Amino acid sequence: MDDDVEKNKPVIDQVDQKMIKIFHEDGRKSYRSIAKQLDISIGTVHNRIEKLLKSGIIKRFAPVIDHEKLGYSLTTIIGVKVKGGVLKNWEDKTAYHNNVLCMYDVTGEFDAILITRFRDTKELDRFVKSLLKEPDVQRTYTQTVLNIVKEDLNSINMF
Repeated sequence: MDDDVEKNKPVIDQVDQKMIKIFHEDGRKSYRSIAKQLDISIGTVHNRIEKLLKSGIIKRFAPVIDHEKLGYSLTTIIGVKVKGGVLKNWEDKTAYHNNVLCMYDVTGEFDAILITRFRDTKELDRFVKSLLKEPDVQRTYTQTVLNIVKEDLNSINMF
C-alpha cells in the first residue's frame, strides 16, 4: 500500500518549488514577473500553476490574516472529549464556529484539539461554557497561549 501512495504522489521539481516560494512571499506576483525571475516563459508558469492547483498541492490563493490586528489577541488550545460515536457530527457542527481556526482529530486523552482566537477572556469563557452545554461534550481542557514562537501552517520549508 505504501508503494501505491508513493506512485500517486504528485511530483514537483525545483522550478515548481521556486514558483511556490515566490507566491508564498507575495501571492499577488504576476506570472510575467515570476517568468522573468525564473527565466522561463509565461506559458510555462501558467501551465505549472494550473498543474499545482489541479493536483491540490496549491489549494488556493488567500491573504494571510493578522488576527491580532483585528483584535483577536487571545490564542487558546482546547482539548475536547466527546461521547463515543458522535465525534464526526459534533465536529461538523463546531468546526465552522468563527473563533475556531483549526480542528484536529487526535489520539490520547481528548478526541479533538481546537486552535482558537478570541478578543478577550470573556469571549473565551462564553465559548467554553457553550461547548460544555452541548450534550455530546463530556469535558474540555483549555490552555492559553502566552507567546507564539512559530505559527506557519502554510510552511514551504518542508520540501
